[in-house]
Amino acid sequence: MKRLLGFMLFSITGALHAQVPDSNEVLSLEKVWSIVDKGNSQLRLSGLMEDQADIDLQIAKDKRIPELSANASFARNTSFPLYTHGFFSAPDYIPTSRYGYGFGYSLNVNVFNGGRDQRNIQLKKEATRKAQHEYTLQQSDLRYAVAVAYFDLYKFLQFRDFLAAEISSEKKQLATIESMHRNGTVLKSDILRTSVKLSQLELSYSDAEKKIAIAGQRLNIFMGRDKDTPVEIAWQEELAVAATETDTSLERSPAYMVALNNVHLSQLNIQQAKADRLPKISLFSYYDYSYPQMAFYPYSRDLYGFGRTGVKVGMPLDNLYKSKQAIARARNSYQQETMKLNIKKDELTLDIRDAYLQEQQAIESVKTAEQNIQQSTESVRVIRSSYMNQESLLTDLLDAENILLEAKFSLTSAKVNVQLSHIRLLVKTGIL
Repeated sequence: MKRLLGFMLFSITGALHAQVPDSNEVLSLEKVWSIVDKGNSQLRLSGLMEDQADIDLQIAKDKRIPELSANASFARNTSFPLYTHGFFSAPDYIPTSRYGYGFGYSLNVNVFNGGRDQRNIQLKKEATRKAQHEYTLQQSDLRYAVAVAYFDLYKFLQFRDFLAAEISSEKKQLATIESMHRNGTVLKSDILRTSVKLSQLELSYSDAEKKIAIAGQRLNIFMGRDKDTPVEIAWQEELAVAATETDTSLERSPAYMVALNNVHLSQLNIQQAKADRLPKISLFSYYDYSYPQMAFYPYSRDLYGFGRTGVKVGMPLDNLYKSKQAIARARNSYQQETMKLNIKKDELTLDIRDAYLQEQQAIESVKTAEQNIQQSTESVRVIRSSYMNQESLLTDLLDAENILLEAKFSLTSAKVNVQLSHIRLLVKTGIL
């Protein structure tokens, strides 16, 4: 009995969850996942970050548009002293207008700036891909957590069903033992032992009910719903335990792709740092109308227009030195990201292998549990018959019943482990 209770208490303290949007709707795991995708606040936040990356990409593209501006001014002018005989001599005052104004346009077209603008677009595209992979990674991790919660609820509902059947059977057995005691064929201690077991089963049933309620609340939270929403899942359906073929390569793994995105970003940052040493070439044009004419001598109180169109070339000579450290930092970052990629690759390879082996082990555990149930069922039948014929002790019968109940728990747990290990494998490979 202690062995049985220890197994049940250990199982019941595990994580739980499950949910249903409608109290009359039976939720499959796929349905729960679809609700989580739409209602989970973490995923919505990740989706907003993905949208932000798309906006940043569009902003980077917009920077290629030529700079065109219209300008206008209005000002009050001071007097215009002209020191024709030196600063310390009396100046001649040039007639000017008290107020001045101007209007015009300016245009600047980037021809070459070391490829910064185009490379910045590439950086934003890579950041967008990274955001998409991060969203997929978070979605996959969340789906696995939901699956753990869902199957924990499935398991506890199965446990409750086993306990209910065992309690019903034990009550009938207690009535039979009491009848036998009245006939003087068994001792009263047998009634006490059976009553104690029945009380322990009822306590475990009550504890399972509480854990089921907590599980439902956790699944509701995952789906972004009120925690007290009723939950109904298809817990009476048999779980598949057959092994399925799974592509164990890393090409679709979101965790691997995020690390690869970081390597690509660091490569582009090296090129961007080197671009600071290159010249900048642009076409420019501007034209302005101004009043009064004070730009050229002789000055005049008339409206005039003036503009220029040409090519402007600039060479940042100081960056030939300053960019050395920026390039060194970018290269160091690239080396770090490359090492992180290799580490992540090894880590995922081990995780995928571990998940695959866990799935195979869980399948073997199902077979073992099924055999144990067959053997335990036959053992209970034989010992119960011999007990009724006064050929064995009640303790032997109670132990055999506990072993059978534990075998039922083990079979359900093994089937759940098959499902979870397979889902974990799908998450790690990016298939889910």
